[in-house]
Amino acid sequence: MTHTAELIAVGTELLLGNIANTDAQMLSQGLSALGINVYYHTVVGDNPGRLRAAVELAKSRADLIVTTGGLGPTCDDLTKNVLAACFGKKLVHNPEAEARCRAFFQKIGREMTANNAQQFYLPEGSTVFQNDWGTAPGCAFEAEGVHVLMLPGPPRECSAMFRYRAAPYLRSLADGAIVSRTLKLFGIGESEMENQLREQMNAMTNPTLAPYAKEGECELRITAKAPTEAEARALIAPVEARLREQFGEKIYGADVSSLEEVVLERLKERGLTLGSAESCTGGLIAKRMTDLPGASAVFRGGVVSYATPVKHTVLGVPEAMLDAYGAVSAPVARAMAQGARRTLGSDLAVSTTGVAGPDSDERGNPVGLVYVALSAPEGTCVRELHAGTSRERVRTMAAHNAFDLVRRYLNGTLREKLS
Repeated sequence: MTHTAELIAVGTELLLGNIANTDAQMLSQGLSALGINVYYHTVVGDNPGRLRAAVELAKSRADLIVTTGGLGPTCDDLTKNVLAACFGKKLVHNPEAEARCRAFFQKIGREMTANNAQQFYLPEGSTVFQNDWGTAPGCAFEAEGVHVLMLPGPPRECSAMFRYRAAPYLRSLADGAIVSRTLKLFGIGESEMENQLREQMNAMTNPTLAPYAKEGECELRITAKAPTEAEARALIAPVEARLREQFGEKIYGADVSSLEEVVLERLKERGLTLGSAESCTGGLIAKRMTDLPGASAVFRGGVVSYATPVKHTVLGVPEAMLDAYGAVSAPVARAMAQGARRTLGSDLAVSTTGVAGPDSDERGNPVGLVYVALSAPEGTCVRELHAGTSRERVRTMAAHNAFDLVRRYLNGTLREKLS
């Protein structure tokens, strides 16, 4: 059976725009990977009447309701009360929830206030989702032909609770196994990718193939359903093989989070180190690398040479070159990468220099013109980009391309000539 889901986010702060509803994005992606169709997103404030109306509507059009928020200790945390009332269930005391909450406060050396007691009560007959990342447990129950899951609102808690508590519960509801595999692509646009795959996607029923666009890259998710996980993976394998043959090196990984994650693993495998020299990206490459656990094993560091004189004094870019070509040029990008490799003592180094906007530079170079370079023991190469007019997109695309140069070098498929 294929479930249809509605997500209900509870919190006035979401309606006011004080915080972004990142839970909805995470849950939609997670449910899609489980083969569950999400048809509606609803956001409702901390008002019992409006929440009840939202739940009643959801009951009429979905057989799976997932709520986020409203499970805590304050007076506006009313999700459990309203959901229980909507489905005619009583709230009953859960001793384990109380014990865990008391242990949490004891561990942090604070007195547990009386209002925390409302976190100990859950709808009767619930499957309790133990919360190892906060105090409010989640839960799930089935009533009136609808499965209801309640998860905490803080994104860190919600993400972990979905992955480790809700997802296994939902898999147990499936008639057989649903397995997804996501291929990540760089160097092709969503429309071009979809155009190449449209006929193939329309003809597929099991597995299915779905394209997704992210900033500067694309995803292809293959989802198969079978009696067992092994059989589902066997259905996915030939589809993945065809896609890899079709798109080649544009596919940079499967079930990975980012280009930099792939670069990190390849650097570790080869025993090589990386450094960076950044102008228009302002340290974004270094940030993305150091966001990854284990980056210290391969990333030597970065130089943010935002001002032109820094390119000369720190990276050793000749003043005559800067005067002749300007900071945004292929020769300067080349010299920056070489200077970073020399200064940081890394095996490889990348550099970025470009015009992020909103205006052209003093030489009339247009917004979006970027040069990205890679310096390696065999030589240096430069890639020219025209990355659009959005400042954020320019920076993102420059960083993406820097990682792509490293990836292709490590894979032995670099198109650009090293010299």
